[in-house]
Amino acid sequence: MRDFVFPGGTAVVTGAASGIGEALAHGLARRGADLVLLDRDGPRLDAVVTAIRAAHPDRRVDTLVVDLADPAATDRAGAELRARHPRLRLLVNNAGVALGGRFDQVTLDEFEWVVDINFRAVVRLTHALLPALKAEPGAHLVTISSLFGLIAPAGQAAYSASKFAVRGFTEALRHELVDDGIGVTSVHPGGIATRIAASARVGSGVDTEEYEAGRRQFEKLLSIPPATAAEVILRGVARRRGRVLIGWSAKLPDLLARVAPASYGRVLALGLNRAGGSALRSTARPAPADPAAVD
Repeated sequence: MRDFVFPGGTAVVTGAASGIGEALAHGLARRGADLVLLDRDGPRLDAVVTAIRAAHPDRRVDTLVVDLADPAATDRAGAELRARHPRLRLLVNNAGVALGGRFDQVTLDEFEWVVDINFRAVVRLTHALLPALKAEPGAHLVTISSLFGLIAPAGQAAYSASKFAVRGFTEALRHELVDDGIGVTSVHPGGIATRIAASARVGSGVDTEEYEAGRRQFEKLLSIPPATAAEVILRGVARRRGRVLIGWSAKLPDLLARVAPASYGRVLALGLNRAGGSALRSTARPAPADPAAVD
Protein backbone atom coordinates (compact mmCIF):
# COMPACT_ATOMS: atom_id res chain seq x y z
CA MET A 1 0.00 0.00 0.00
CA ARG A 2 1.38 3.42 -0.93
CA ASP A 3 2.11 6.09 1.67
CA PHE A 4 -0.87 8.15 2.76
CA VAL A 5 -1.31 11.53 1.05
CA PHE A 6 -2.58 14.30 3.33
CA PRO A 7 -2.84 17.36 1.01
CA GLY A 8 -6.15 17.82 -0.76
CA GLY A 9 -8.07 15.26 1.29
CA THR A 10 -10.72 15.65 3.96
CA ALA A 11 -10.15 14.29 7.47
CA VAL A 12 -12.78 13.71 10.17
CA VAL A 13 -11.56 13.85 13.78
CA THR A 14 -13.77 13.15 16.80
CA GLY A 15 -12.99 14.55 20.25
CA ALA A 16 -11.26 17.46 18.53
CA ALA A 17 -11.82 20.16 21.14
CA SER A 18 -8.82 19.24 23.29
CA GLY A 19 -5.96 16.84 23.88
CA ILE A 20 -4.81 14.51 21.13
CA GLY A 21 -7.83 15.38 18.97
CA GLU A 22 -6.97 19.08 18.99
CA ALA A 23 -3.30 18.32 18.27
CA LEU A 24 -4.28 16.00 15.42
CA ALA A 25 -6.43 18.74 13.89
CA HIS A 26 -3.50 21.16 13.90
CA GLY A 27 -1.13 18.50 12.56
CA LEU A 28 -3.48 17.59 9.74
CA ALA A 29 -3.98 21.25 8.80
CA ARG A 30 -0.20 21.72 8.62
CA ARG A 31 -0.05 18.74 6.27
CA GLY A 32 -2.59 20.24 3.90
CA ALA A 33 -5.79 18.41 4.84
CA ASP A 34 -9.25 19.92 5.07
CA LEU A 35 -11.00 19.15 8.34
CA VAL A 36 -14.31 18.09 9.81
CA LEU A 37 -14.08 18.31 13.61
CA LEU A 38 -16.51 16.75 16.08
CA ASP A 39 -16.92 17.26 19.83
CA ARG A 40 -19.66 17.81 22.38
CA ASP A 41 -17.95 20.97 23.73
CA GLY A 42 -18.99 23.65 21.28
CA PRO A 43 -17.07 26.62 22.78
CA ARG A 44 -13.79 24.68 23.00
CA LEU A 45 -14.30 23.40 19.46
CA ASP A 46 -14.86 26.94 18.20
CA ALA A 47 -11.57 28.02 19.82
CA VAL A 48 -9.72 25.21 18.05
CA VAL A 49 -11.23 26.18 14.70
CA THR A 50 -10.34 29.85 15.21
CA ALA A 51 -6.71 28.94 15.89
CA ILE A 52 -6.49 26.64 12.86
CA ARG A 53 -8.05 29.16 10.51
CA ALA A 54 -5.67 31.86 11.75
CA ALA A 55 -2.66 29.65 11.07
CA HIS A 56 -3.98 28.05 7.87
CA PRO A 57 -6.51 30.38 6.21
CA ASP A 58 -6.58 28.24 3.06
CA ARG A 59 -7.90 25.17 4.90
CA ARG A 60 -11.58 24.33 4.93
CA VAL A 61 -12.70 23.53 8.48
CA ASP A 62 -16.22 22.31 9.26
CA THR A 63 -17.54 21.39 12.71
CA LEU A 64 -20.30 19.30 14.20
CA VAL A 65 -21.28 19.45 17.87
CA VAL A 66 -22.53 16.03 18.97
CA ASP A 67 -22.77 13.99 22.15
CA LEU A 68 -21.48 10.55 21.19
CA ALA A 69 -23.09 9.07 24.29
CA ASP A 70 -26.41 9.43 22.46
CA PRO A 71 -26.75 6.67 19.83
CA ALA A 72 -29.46 8.51 17.91
CA ALA A 73 -27.40 11.72 17.81
CA THR A 74 -24.37 9.73 16.69
CA ASP A 75 -26.37 8.15 13.87
CA ARG A 76 -27.66 11.55 12.78
CA ALA A 77 -24.13 12.91 12.81
CA GLY A 78 -22.93 10.01 10.67
CA ALA A 79 -25.71 10.53 8.14
CA GLU A 80 -25.08 14.28 7.99
CA LEU A 81 -21.35 13.82 7.51
CA ARG A 82 -21.83 11.31 4.73
CA ALA A 83 -24.27 13.63 2.96
CA ARG A 84 -21.94 16.64 3.26
CA HIS A 85 -18.75 14.70 2.55
CA PRO A 86 -19.38 11.74 0.24
CA ARG A 87 -15.62 11.29 -0.14
CA LEU A 88 -13.37 11.17 2.92
CA ARG A 89 -9.67 10.39 2.97
CA LEU A 90 -9.22 9.96 6.72
CA LEU A 91 -11.41 9.12 9.70
CA VAL A 92 -9.90 9.38 13.19
CA ASN A 93 -12.08 7.94 15.96
CA ASN A 94 -10.42 9.70 18.87
CA ALA A 95 -13.14 10.73 21.35
CA GLY A 96 -13.13 8.86 24.64
CA VAL A 97 -14.12 9.01 28.30
CA ALA A 98 -13.00 7.30 31.50
CA LEU A 99 -14.69 5.90 34.60
CA GLY A 100 -12.89 5.27 37.88
CA GLY A 101 -13.79 2.29 40.06
CA ARG A 102 -13.81 -1.47 40.30
CA PHE A 103 -16.61 -3.35 38.55
CA ASP A 104 -18.46 -3.80 41.86
CA GLN A 105 -18.19 -0.04 42.53
CA VAL A 106 -19.89 1.17 39.33
CA THR A 107 -23.46 0.86 38.13
CA LEU A 108 -24.39 -0.80 34.86
CA ASP A 109 -25.54 2.57 33.55
CA GLU A 110 -22.11 4.03 34.29
CA PHE A 111 -20.43 1.06 32.62
CA GLU A 112 -22.64 1.38 29.54
CA TRP A 113 -21.91 5.12 29.29
CA VAL A 114 -18.22 4.33 28.79
CA VAL A 115 -18.91 1.56 26.28
CA ASP A 116 -21.39 3.73 24.35
CA ILE A 117 -18.83 6.50 23.77
CA ASN A 118 -15.57 4.58 23.58
CA PHE A 119 -16.77 1.66 21.46
CA ARG A 120 -20.32 1.83 20.11
CA ALA A 121 -19.90 5.38 18.78
CA VAL A 122 -16.74 4.24 16.98
CA VAL A 123 -18.68 1.40 15.38
CA ARG A 124 -21.62 3.63 14.42
CA LEU A 125 -19.54 6.40 12.86
CA THR A 126 -17.26 3.98 11.04
CA HIS A 127 -20.24 2.09 9.65
CA ALA A 128 -21.84 5.32 8.46
CA LEU A 129 -18.67 6.74 6.88
CA LEU A 130 -17.07 3.61 5.44
CA PRO A 131 -18.75 4.14 2.03
CA ALA A 132 -17.21 7.64 1.92
CA LEU A 133 -13.78 6.18 2.70
CA LYS A 134 -14.20 3.52 0.02
CA ALA A 135 -15.08 6.24 -2.49
CA GLU A 136 -11.72 7.98 -1.93
CA PRO A 137 -8.64 6.21 -3.31
CA GLY A 138 -5.94 5.76 -0.67
CA ALA A 139 -8.22 6.39 2.32
CA HIS A 140 -7.26 5.53 5.90
CA LEU A 141 -9.04 4.73 9.17
CA VAL A 142 -7.60 5.39 12.64
CA THR A 143 -9.02 4.33 15.98
CA ILE A 144 -7.54 5.46 19.28
CA SER A 145 -7.54 2.51 21.63
CA SER A 146 -5.29 2.82 24.69
CA LEU A 147 -2.54 1.35 26.78
CA PHE A 148 -5.54 -0.19 28.53
CA GLY A 149 -6.47 -1.86 25.26
CA LEU A 150 -3.27 -3.86 25.70
CA ILE A 151 -3.41 -4.48 29.46
CA ALA A 152 -6.31 -4.45 31.91
CA PRO A 153 -5.42 -3.28 35.42
CA ALA A 154 -7.69 -3.46 38.45
CA GLY A 155 -10.16 -0.61 38.67
CA GLN A 156 -10.54 -0.26 34.89
CA ALA A 157 -13.09 -2.90 33.90
CA ALA A 158 -15.28 -0.52 31.88
CA TYR A 159 -12.47 1.44 30.26
CA SER A 160 -10.41 -1.63 29.39
CA ALA A 161 -13.43 -3.51 28.07
CA SER A 162 -14.23 -0.63 25.71
CA LYS A 163 -10.64 -0.19 24.56
CA PHE A 164 -10.02 -3.92 24.04
CA ALA A 165 -13.21 -3.93 21.96
CA VAL A 166 -11.89 -1.02 19.87
CA ARG A 167 -8.65 -2.91 19.35
CA GLY A 168 -10.41 -6.09 18.18
CA PHE A 169 -12.79 -4.14 15.93
CA THR A 170 -9.88 -2.28 14.36
CA GLU A 171 -7.80 -5.40 13.75
CA ALA A 172 -10.72 -7.11 12.03
CA LEU A 173 -11.29 -4.08 9.79
CA ARG A 174 -7.59 -4.01 8.91
CA HIS A 175 -7.94 -7.49 7.46
CA GLU A 176 -11.28 -6.79 5.80
CA LEU A 177 -10.36 -3.51 4.12
CA VAL A 178 -6.94 -4.34 2.72
CA ASP A 179 -8.42 -5.37 -0.63
CA ASP A 180 -10.23 -2.03 -0.78
CA GLY A 181 -6.92 -0.20 -0.46
CA ILE A 182 -7.93 1.36 2.88
CA GLY A 183 -5.24 1.50 5.54
CA VAL A 184 -6.24 0.89 9.17
CA THR A 185 -4.28 1.93 12.27
CA SER A 186 -4.92 1.07 15.91
CA VAL A 187 -3.32 3.56 18.31
CA HIS A 188 -2.31 2.75 21.90
CA PRO A 189 -1.17 5.85 23.80
CA GLY A 190 0.60 5.63 27.14
CA GLY A 191 0.88 8.56 29.57
CA ILE A 192 -0.46 11.46 27.51
CA ALA A 193 -1.13 14.74 29.32
CA THR A 194 -4.75 15.40 28.33
CA ARG A 195 -7.98 16.16 30.18
CA ILE A 196 -9.48 12.68 30.31
CA ALA A 197 -8.23 11.79 33.80
CA ALA A 198 -9.36 15.12 35.26
CA SER A 199 -12.78 14.80 33.59
CA ALA A 200 -13.29 11.10 34.32
CA ARG A 201 -16.46 10.11 36.10
CA VAL A 202 -16.21 8.37 39.45
CA GLY A 203 -18.20 5.21 40.07
CA SER A 204 -21.11 5.58 42.47
CA GLY A 205 -19.50 3.19 44.96
CA VAL A 206 -16.05 4.79 44.97
CA ASP A 207 -14.70 6.78 47.91
CA THR A 208 -14.21 10.17 46.25
CA GLU A 209 -11.44 11.39 48.57
CA GLU A 210 -9.39 8.23 48.01
CA TYR A 211 -10.02 8.44 44.28
CA GLU A 212 -8.97 12.09 44.10
CA ALA A 213 -5.73 11.35 45.96
CA GLY A 214 -4.98 8.54 43.51
CA ARG A 215 -5.83 10.71 40.53
CA ARG A 216 -3.43 13.47 41.60
CA GLN A 217 -0.64 10.95 42.07
CA PHE A 218 -1.38 9.24 38.75
CA GLU A 219 -1.31 12.49 36.80
CA LYS A 220 2.37 12.83 37.71
CA LEU A 221 2.99 9.88 35.36
CA LEU A 222 1.37 11.67 32.41
CA SER A 223 4.28 13.39 30.72
CA ILE A 224 3.86 13.09 26.93
CA PRO A 225 2.49 16.27 25.30
CA PRO A 226 -0.56 15.74 23.07
CA ALA A 227 1.29 17.38 20.17
CA THR A 228 4.04 14.77 20.44
CA ALA A 229 1.46 11.98 20.45
CA ALA A 230 -0.30 13.47 17.43
CA GLU A 231 2.92 13.59 15.44
CA VAL A 232 3.65 9.93 16.23
CA ILE A 233 0.13 9.01 15.07
CA LEU A 234 0.34 11.00 11.84
CA ARG A 235 3.73 9.54 10.99
CA GLY A 236 2.20 6.11 11.50
CA VAL A 237 -0.68 7.01 9.19
CA ALA A 238 1.71 8.30 6.53
CA ARG A 239 3.56 4.98 6.61
CA ARG A 240 0.33 2.94 6.81
CA ARG A 241 1.36 1.31 10.05
CA GLY A 242 -1.17 -1.16 11.42
CA ARG A 243 -0.46 -0.41 15.06
CA VAL A 244 1.08 2.59 16.83
CA LEU A 245 2.24 2.53 20.45
CA ILE A 246 3.09 5.91 21.96
CA GLY A 247 5.79 6.14 24.61
CA TRP A 248 7.59 3.58 26.72
CA SER A 249 4.63 3.77 29.10
CA ALA A 250 2.76 1.81 26.40
CA LYS A 251 5.61 -0.23 24.93
CA LEU A 252 6.91 -1.74 28.18
CA PRO A 253 3.49 -2.88 29.51
CA ASP A 254 2.73 -4.33 26.07
CA LEU A 255 5.94 -6.34 26.25
CA LEU A 256 5.12 -7.40 29.81
CA ALA A 257 1.66 -8.61 28.76
CA ARG A 258 3.22 -10.64 25.94
CA VAL A 259 5.79 -12.26 28.24
CA ALA A 260 3.46 -12.87 31.20
CA PRO A 261 -0.12 -12.67 29.88
CA ALA A 262 -1.73 -14.21 32.97
CA SER A 263 0.41 -12.66 35.70
CA TYR A 264 1.44 -9.18 34.53
CA GLY A 265 -1.06 -7.60 36.92
CA ARG A 266 1.12 -8.15 39.99
CA VAL A 267 4.18 -6.62 38.33
CA LEU A 268 2.15 -3.73 36.98
CA ALA A 269 0.59 -2.95 40.37
CA LEU A 270 4.03 -2.97 42.01
CA GLY A 271 5.42 -0.60 39.40
CA LEU A 272 2.48 1.80 39.69
CA ASN A 273 2.72 1.88 43.47
CA ARG A 274 6.42 2.69 43.36
CA ALA A 275 5.97 5.36 40.71
CA GLY A 276 2.85 7.04 42.01
CA GLY A 277 2.97 6.61 45.77
CA SER A 278 0.74 4.98 48.33
CA ALA A 279 -2.45 6.59 47.03
CA LEU A 280 -2.20 4.39 43.95
CA ARG A 281 -2.83 1.33 46.09
CA SER A 282 -6.48 2.29 45.88
CA THR A 283 -8.59 -0.14 43.85
CA ALA A 284 -10.25 2.88 42.20
CA ARG A 285 -7.47 4.20 39.97
CA PRO A 286 -8.35 6.62 37.17
CA ALA A 287 -7.56 5.81 33.56
CA PRO A 288 -4.48 7.35 32.00
CA ALA A 289 -5.09 10.55 30.10
CA ASP A 290 -4.92 9.27 26.59
CA PRO A 291 -7.51 10.44 24.03
CA ALA A 292 -9.24 13.78 24.23
CA ALA A 293 -12.20 13.69 26.57
CA VAL A 294 -15.72 14.40 25.34
CA ASP A 295 -17.10 14.92 28.82
